[in-house]
Amino acid sequence: MATRYTAPRGTQDILPETSHLWQYVESKWREICHLYGYREIRTPMFEETELFIRSIGEVTDIVSKEMYTFEDRAGRSLTLKPEGTAPVVRAYLEHNLHAIGGVARLYYITPIFRYERPQKGRYRQAHQLGAEILGAASPVADAELLAMVLHFFQTLGLPTAASVGQAPLELHLNTIGCPKCRPAYRDAVQAFGREHLIRLCPACQERVERNPLRLLDCKVPTCRAVMEHAPTIDPYLCDECRAHFEGLLVLLKQLDLPYVRDHRLVRGFDYYTRTTFEVLTQGLGAQNALCGGGRYDGLVEECGGPPTPALGVGIGIERTLLMLQAHNAPRPEPPKPLVFIIAIGDEARPIALQLAQQLRLAGIPTELDLEGRSPKAQMRLADRSGARYALLLGEQELTQGTVTLRNLHTREQRTLAQQELIASLKA
Repeated sequence: MATRYTAPRGTQDILPETSHLWQYVESKWREICHLYGYREIRTPMFEETELFIRSIGEVTDIVSKEMYTFEDRAGRSLTLKPEGTAPVVRAYLEHNLHAIGGVARLYYITPIFRYERPQKGRYRQAHQLGAEILGAASPVADAELLAMVLHFFQTLGLPTAASVGQAPLELHLNTIGCPKCRPAYRDAVQAFGREHLIRLCPACQERVERNPLRLLDCKVPTCRAVMEHAPTIDPYLCDECRAHFEGLLVLLKQLDLPYVRDHRLVRGFDYYTRTTFEVLTQGLGAQNALCGGGRYDGLVEECGGPPTPALGVGIGIERTLLMLQAHNAPRPEPPKPLVFIIAIGDEARPIALQLAQQLRLAGIPTELDLEGRSPKAQMRLADRSGARYALLLGEQELTQGTVTLRNLHTREQRTLAQQELIASLKA
């Protein structure tokens, strides 16, 4: 018996029954990004491994445990991209986009790859919508990006309410300072972690020494209970970081965008500075973050470019689709043909193909049987296709230069001259 292959663990096939929903979400993201002045960028599926080690951080879980890394035949270490920001920064520098001047607004739609334990809303190959702003230091850029993200979710029928706690989505917000003020905060969190080491999970016991800020982000209930009492960053912020965050909060109030201040929100990438954020939902259990992002004002310089303030966001498509389903948000129907042509007899088949092409060139979605089935079998195919009309083409129609158009919903039918068909269907 021949081997039957299956998709690798942690991946999924996106079948025709659902692919239109993916296209819908992706098209809404493109519309919103174009509305806010973003242009699309596409980067390779894999990059030099060093790019991710340097940008994400060597001691992060992503780099140390989750990356798909391999050597090519020339011995170069390459990695399937686990996130979208670092490749965009690399392309921004490689192609001298920074030399053009001004602010670069870039968006993308990409798969990402992480070796994680598969579960609802989390895959080893996931798909991400992303946007990056490079060259903008003002909190106005932070506010605009947050407004765009929430606007996107609103266009999908997932509105944020006038006050926190009344909507399916919540914007969670924090600041993690900058390289000038964050080290003191890191030391304070590390000291707190050492003091409560015995109460932390094994992973967090390691993080205390390697990456203590990640203690704040642990999802293990016992760790969360401990870290509820951890120091917050506010007393450690430098004047510049405090002014930036306070300015952002004022702008969010002016835009009427509610938020939750979340002192534990640090994100899983070492490149973040100042603003960090997530949009959370109560409808997806443990995988409740629909998107996340923040500032990375040092990343461009870390990757060999000039000092460049920047920020971005990544939105999980899989989780967004789960959210649409959980909240019964409006979703499009799968595409259906308007017309299904039924060829009756061998002489009608080439004419049916010719007529189908005329309709398609006129922008009318059309299907027809390709296997020479009987008229009865073709009618079953027409019903199954969801077409509104069956177009019958038999000996009589061929002789008279007509077609019989049957409404498959009402079963009413009429005879038309072939040259009148397109105008009639478009009327």
